[in-house]
Amino acid sequence: MATKLKDMLETDEILSSGHRMCAGCAAPVIVRLMGQALRGPTIVCEATGCLEVATTIYPYTAWKIPWIHVAFENASAVASGAFEAIEVMREKGRYKDEHVDVIAIGGDGGTFDIGFGSLSGALERGHDFVYMVYDNGAYQNTGIQRSGGTFPGQETTTSWAGSELPGKTQRKKPITEIVAAHKIPYAATVSPYYWRDFIKKFRKALEVDGPAFIHAISPCPRGWRSESSKSIELAKLAVETGMHPLYEIVDGEEYVMSTPSKRLKELKPIEEYMKPQGQFKHLFTDRWEDFREQIQEWVNEDWELLKKKCAEE
Repeated sequence: MATKLKDMLETDEILSSGHRMCAGCAAPVIVRLMGQALRGPTIVCEATGCLEVATTIYPYTAWKIPWIHVAFENASAVASGAFEAIEVMREKGRYKDEHVDVIAIGGDGGTFDIGFGSLSGALERGHDFVYMVYDNGAYQNTGIQRSGGTFPGQETTTSWAGSELPGKTQRKKPITEIVAAHKIPYAATVSPYYWRDFIKKFRKALEVDGPAFIHAISPCPRGWRSESSKSIELAKLAVETGMHPLYEIVDGEEYVMSTPSKRLKELKPIEEYMKPQGQFKHLFTDRWEDFREQIQEWVNEDWELLKKKCAEE
């Protein structure tokens, strides 16, 4: 797919202005980038979450394409049903379009945790749809509770930081690799800062025959306690520090390092990603310096392992 800025500007927006997402939230940017990749017609099945709540306050909607709100746990099941219904209609001669882009969207809570059973089942059955997770690292919509997508050291309202604990102590689930282990045709990580990489990957996800998965880092000024003007800069730093490296996995086996990560001569220290965020403030006290160093070691280990898998050593 040739991605030219001129072509992007001529593509119709799928999300209108006037929605009530927080200032600086990256999720609307992510949706707009997704929109640049669509072939159409498109059906979006979205799990409960920030994006759903703030873009569809009854009786209004910011979505300009067919969109279904479903519960936290079943976005993938509904997307599966939408795809199969279209197949039946096509067999009966009641659906003429060559293809339809069926997309399921969930936050990290609805993907890493609550909706994972539904997602795993849909991947195993092989329905031809794309699942995209916008990962803001917690259940931001319901009060900033920790999720399986929360980074170690991150403070949330269920992983407080203090004299006893440094925020969340567990490591983050490697969701993209877990999903790829289902041997699906395509899985990839993306960042809204690297918009061209994002659009190309999403289009590739749409064009493969079978299920595909896109994992987008999505800065959240409210939960991350960061400046709203810094969200896209944080999305860049997440890649540059190795907190969210960019890569693809084809057919569950072939790892490919993406150009933005491939160009890094070495990772930046995680401090550059953490310092602008109030949720990591406690890690810069003497009490939790050792834990911060532990997180850096984990990131370095994961980065070296990823390079091996991508044959980038």
